[in-house]
Amino acid sequence: MLKSQKLREIAPELDPLRLGTGWKLEDLSKPQIIIESTFGDSHPGSGHLLELVEKAKQGIQEAGGFGARYFTTDICDGEAQGHDGINYSLASRDMIANMIEIHANATPFDGGVFIASCDKGMPAHLMGLARVNIPSIVVTGGVMDAGPDLLTLEQIGAYSAMYERGEIPKEKFEFYKHHACPSCGACSFMGTASTMQIMAEALGLTLPGSALLPATSQDLRDFAYRAGKQAVWLAKHDLKPRDIVTMKSFENAIMVHAAISGSTNSLLHLPAIAKEFGIDIDSDTFDRLHRGAHYLLDIRPAGRWPAQFFYYAGGVPMIMEQIKSMLHLDVMTVTGKTLGENLEDLKQSGYYEKCFKNLEKYGIQREDVIRSFDNAFGTDGSIAILKGNLAPEGAVVKHTVVPKEMFEATLVARPFNCEEDAIAAVLSHQIQPGDAVFIRYEGPKGSGMPEMFYTTEAIASDETLGASIALITDGRFSGASKGPAIGHVSPEAADGGPIALVEDGDLIEINIPKRILRICGIHGQKMSEEDIQKVLDERRKHLKPFQSQYKDGVLKVFSERAVSAMKGGYMK
Repeated sequence: MLKSQKLREIAPELDPLRLGTGWKLEDLSKPQIIIESTFGDSHPGSGHLLELVEKAKQGIQEAGGFGARYFTTDICDGEAQGHDGINYSLASRDMIANMIEIHANATPFDGGVFIASCDKGMPAHLMGLARVNIPSIVVTGGVMDAGPDLLTLEQIGAYSAMYERGEIPKEKFEFYKHHACPSCGACSFMGTASTMQIMAEALGLTLPGSALLPATSQDLRDFAYRAGKQAVWLAKHDLKPRDIVTMKSFENAIMVHAAISGSTNSLLHLPAIAKEFGIDIDSDTFDRLHRGAHYLLDIRPAGRWPAQFFYYAGGVPMIMEQIKSMLHLDVMTVTGKTLGENLEDLKQSGYYEKCFKNLEKYGIQREDVIRSFDNAFGTDGSIAILKGNLAPEGAVVKHTVVPKEMFEATLVARPFNCEEDAIAAVLSHQIQPGDAVFIRYEGPKGSGMPEMFYTTEAIASDETLGASIALITDGRFSGASKGPAIGHVSPEAADGGPIALVEDGDLIEINIPKRILRICGIHGQKMSEEDIQKVLDERRKHLKPFQSQYKDGVLKVFSERAVSAMKGGYMK
């Protein structure tokens, strides 16, 4: 007997309450499917999701089930930039997952459809569905169209810095701002939103080929309808997420992450999602799998094309076809078939031919967007985990967007205790070539772990600084960030990590090939590791205990309970 029908037997109030909600009598005995989404007027990534909810509900109905709509909208990192609103971003992920748990368990359902697009909404839904572990399927909300001349939102930060420096007029900057988001959907570059949509499919939790479709396309609506039907099938067969997702599924996802040069924020989200599945992955898992992985994707910010071209070139299935030799093809998926079987089915279905027709409009070929395995941009993945006396637990760098000049460098430390002071120093030309800009006390315990977006954009857009300095932080970056940026330094400053002990003029060694991030000198003088440690020990004696700025509310709870960024930054 279905879970929902058992509940009706023990809770006589359930039937009248649902009839009062507008359910019909015949609906009560059908498989009950929760449709959870981040729909709301909060931002373009969620503003269109109600239409997908209704399509999924239609599919559920036609498959003999009944869909109940639940909503927990998310916030937008872009709208939260430049003020303290960004401090709520990472915390919102855990809070949405908590609400999904409450929604799905307070009145048990037989299955679920989970619909989201963006940075925290998608990982939150993946965490939530793993936690409640009812038969589930994910619908990704797709990606917005590019603007005039293929303008995309991640370019606005660079244009803003250029405007602040007087390099472009106000009129040009205003035009860019007013045309960068011409439709709903996730931002049109390989940021965190796009990456996490792809991760949902790579884990086997979406219909094959459905991740990161253009949000304006009919194809996306068709996938939502089909997902609704599949949710009923999953419920009837009692195929749950934890029956599908295994360690091998996460290894597949990380290999896809390497192939697309995915967002560094995935190193926060995938470990947090894995934890909900009862699986342990960490930063070393990423580093191990990225070594030798083939990077294939020519999508912004590391590449040339807007994110909608990802689907045009064949999407996740095409990426998987190219790296097939490095994947576990025997993993189960929500289709009830293995990954290998899904990939073979797509070849016979006309899926690729349909995708490629979109490329013809632009006069380009699939390989212009998704390269073949043997023609990779690189064969060392896209991220590296750096360790040393500055980051004993590790730090992350996306080396595919780092200038080659910064792969091995010794720099002079310029520490700041908040982003506002750091960006002011960059924009006023106080930062010079050869500097290492530190932004600290911005980790999960420090401030909630906001993005250092504007500072990275200001550095990357300055030709003098972009290839000659580094930004090092215990905070995180936007998935759109470019340039020599090293984040997630752990332990963080608020937790007494060595990054709190760095002083102006200390020498910092970066060696990406050797995975090194360390203090190699004090006040301009190189010293032995032993002598450096003596200096740090002495500085620690004078380090003032961190005092959180949060005395109440969500951020107080989050900052007190958050684990290290290198473990996923989730609340324990």
